[in-house]
Amino acid sequence: MTTAQDCSSLSIRQVEKPWGKAVLPAPFEAPEGQRIGEIWFEPPAALPELLVKYIFTSEALSVQVHPSDAQTLAKGIGRQGKEECWLIIAAEPGAKLGIGFDQEIGEDAMRAAALDGSIEHLMTWHEVVPGDFFYIPANTVHAIGAGVSLIEVQQNSDITYRLYDYGRPRELHLEEGMAVSHGEPYSRETWHKRVPLDASQVLVDGPLFVLDQVAGVPSHEVAARYPDALLVIPREGDVEVAGESVAPGGCALAMTLDDVRFAENGLCLLARPCKVTT
Repeated sequence: MTTAQDCSSLSIRQVEKPWGKAVLPAPFEAPEGQRIGEIWFEPPAALPELLVKYIFTSEALSVQVHPSDAQTLAKGIGRQGKEECWLIIAAEPGAKLGIGFDQEIGEDAMRAAALDGSIEHLMTWHEVVPGDFFYIPANTVHAIGAGVSLIEVQQNSDITYRLYDYGRPRELHLEEGMAVSHGEPYSRETWHKRVPLDASQVLVDGPLFVLDQVAGVPSHEVAARYPDALLVIPREGDVEVAGESVAPGGCALAMTLDDVRFAENGLCLLARPCKVTT
């Protein structure tokens, strides 16, 4: 279902998934009889490089991997790589994310494990709570477990190679996936952060995009990181973008940070792509 929005607010698409939820956390509502797994904010023409989603899981997602820009450029399909990051906003007790492997694994062993389903047991599963933040580089084998609600910010690419899907009747992409998968442990020390629920923090500082959590009004240091168009994602308290009120659960395009009026006691995310050269 797509809901048109006026002014700066981005249009919302609710996406049904077999692993989604019939009851969503506020302020979202699932249509009766549907299991919504993702809320997408349609990337605006003025800032098409990033895609923002909310993801809600009642079952585990597929084990999957994404290529890098360099790999898609080498295949002649343009800059279609996908790196992404996840900010956990709610988690049931014991909820986990599968990222990387407990130990090094070769391509043949990974393919065999994908075919017999043992791949999920070879992965490292990270128990999560609200405020956990994970950056997922391209080529990282990963899966989101059940009972997780999160905000995802990603390169705007739809290339996903499924390696294992718990017996669901969906296509797998073993050859493409094996060609780009890194069979190695995930560096939690490098890519994981604990994000306070009431304070500003730099979450991603390039090279593909920039992401900040801002409590109240952004500092001069944060403002300097957003010289051009950006996405504004309220988490607590409304913000105004070009005179339009944007509530939590929404996402808006601002052509400049000067167009945004922040709530003094609010909390929001700011995101923008980085300029990259081919």
